[in-house]
Amino acid sequence: MDEQQPPSQDTNQIIEERRAKLRAMREKGPAYPNDFWRNDLAADLIERHEKADRDSLDLNPVIVKVAGRIMLKRVMGKASFGTLQDMSGQIQIYLTDSYPGKEQHAAFKHCDIGDIIGVNGVLFKTRTDEVTVRVRELRFLAKSLRPLPEKFHGLTDQELKYRQRYLDLIVNEDARLTFVQRSRMIQAIRNFLLAKRFLEVETPMMQPIPGGAAARPFVTHHNALDMKLYLRIAPELYLKRLVVGGFEKVFEINRNFRNEGISTRHNPEFTMLEFYAAYTTYEYMMSVISQMLLHVAQTVLGTSRIVYQGREIDFEKPYERLTITEAIKKHHPECGDEILNNREALTARLKELGIPYKPSDGIGGLQLTLFENTTESMLFEPTFILDYPAEVSPLARRSDRNPDITERFELYIAGREIANGFSELNDPEDQAARFLEQAKQKDAGDAEAMHYDADYIRALEFGMAPASGAGIGIDRLVMLFTDSPSIRDVILFPHLRPE
Repeated sequence: MDEQQPPSQDTNQIIEERRAKLRAMREKGPAYPNDFWRNDLAADLIERHEKADRDSLDLNPVIVKVAGRIMLKRVMGKASFGTLQDMSGQIQIYLTDSYPGKEQHAAFKHCDIGDIIGVNGVLFKTRTDEVTVRVRELRFLAKSLRPLPEKFHGLTDQELKYRQRYLDLIVNEDARLTFVQRSRMIQAIRNFLLAKRFLEVETPMMQPIPGGAAARPFVTHHNALDMKLYLRIAPELYLKRLVVGGFEKVFEINRNFRNEGISTRHNPEFTMLEFYAAYTTYEYMMSVISQMLLHVAQTVLGTSRIVYQGREIDFEKPYERLTITEAIKKHHPECGDEILNNREALTARLKELGIPYKPSDGIGGLQLTLFENTTESMLFEPTFILDYPAEVSPLARRSDRNPDITERFELYIAGREIANGFSELNDPEDQAARFLEQAKQKDAGDAEAMHYDADYIRALEFGMAPASGAGIGIDRLVMLFTDSPSIRDVILFPHLRPE
């Protein structure tokens, strides 16, 4: 018989029955022993022996020691089959009254789906050629007091998956694979940058002045110093201090915190990669990012092509490059230069579309507002949007050919921003003026405007080499590579409202 709890059975009754079994186990000795050392993993055993024939396994016994969670149990009188799941995957086990004996076989019959056991045994192949462990000794290691979801329906409540990620990982193989791929992607990124002689560093997560991005920070208080501190919104200004100090190529894979809304693309706590290189421009950063994403795709997935929400993306193809106005005109031909370069016509179009905007914004800021609300969602293929207005780029270097724009890009894939980068502003007087402008906006009520960071200006006054830098949203990148529609699917423990 297949032992799975019928959905109509009362969960509290199931828990009480399992607690009774636990009490009986305690009477016989330690119910949660810690003296079983595993030697083998399920997937490794199957990979090594799946091509062996039955006779060779019988003639050359392979002794194994595995442990994991019981995911399936079939009891057939004097014999039983079970499925054991460990960190690598699943393997079948087989018990009879002869091996491991009537007492241990009876104990297995009374175990529950979800219990954690360890077994010693010998490999063999069933009539269907499935690699199986013939159990010689069985040890109970941990009792599962709560029932797992019914096997044919699994864990389907999306919010429950996020709240009880441990349960999601137990029963959903796709969830486990997503987070394994996330880990491999971060490792591939790290190895890629290290091979290019970038130095990995760590910068403060609690900062006296939040900087490096336009965002509302979380605020805390340090009792011993009696001072206000902010959880970092970006590591940028600290990383560039290191460039000043002579670490000419640095990167950090960091946690950032922004006190903003939650959506399918936003979580208050998220992971970023930021990296900086002296004696380079934003052209270098665009080139490195293109190489990096191709490297990650080929390393983690074994191909340059991925499928996201039914559409293919090829990271080997050249990325399109457009300015903000070129992108708007390409996807909205009705918005010509007569609208985009005329402030009154531009504000009229924003009003017509019901798009809120800041009346104090110049033409560049209004163009960006129109782009973000009408065009960015249409950029599915990897696309670099170039030359952002200086008024919305307080840390980027101005273009020598046009001081109203900066040498800045954003990378869009599948309709969302994946990366942001620019040639760095290393002129301390220009940076001080832009900080002052941001401070005026903050005084006027803009909670996301930057603070004036006097120490950062002092660092620039010692001289920073020409440089470029970029930031990549790791969570959004993992969404792409794992075909996940929501950022919550790629964060192990996303923030949720209290239960």
